[in-house]
Amino acid sequence: MAKKVLNVEDDPDIRTFVTTVLEENGYIPIMAKDGEEGTKKVKEEKPDLIILDILMPKESGIKMYHELKKDPSLKDIPVVMLSGVAKRTFLRSQVALTEFGDETVPEPEAYLEKPVEAEDLAEILKKILG
Repeated sequence: MAKKVLNVEDDPDIRTFVTTVLEENGYIPIMAKDGEEGTKKVKEEKPDLIILDILMPKESGIKMYHELKKDPSLKDIPVVMLSGVAKRTFLRSQVALTEFGDETVPEPEAYLEKPVEAEDLAEILKKILG
């Protein structure tokens, strides 16, 4: 059975690009346009993997990632960050959240900076999902 991948991305062009990569590699794409919608879809769909942008309206990927990793029923879903924000900036944001009393969360399974090549994204997906 094909694996479901949730892509949480506010940019429609990148959503289309990721959907194409997912479909061409045999995955079932599920789309969300912001962290708020993404969190809802994670709970409804229980995807096998999440591709998550960082800078989005309503709820950022930083906040959504932190919430996912603190939820016992969702924390084991692998996450691939796909963002224009540098990885070190994302990691600093996670450390900052722990300084305000939040618990520490693990790093994502992969971190890809935009723009990304279709082959690189497909390779990461295959590595994580098999």
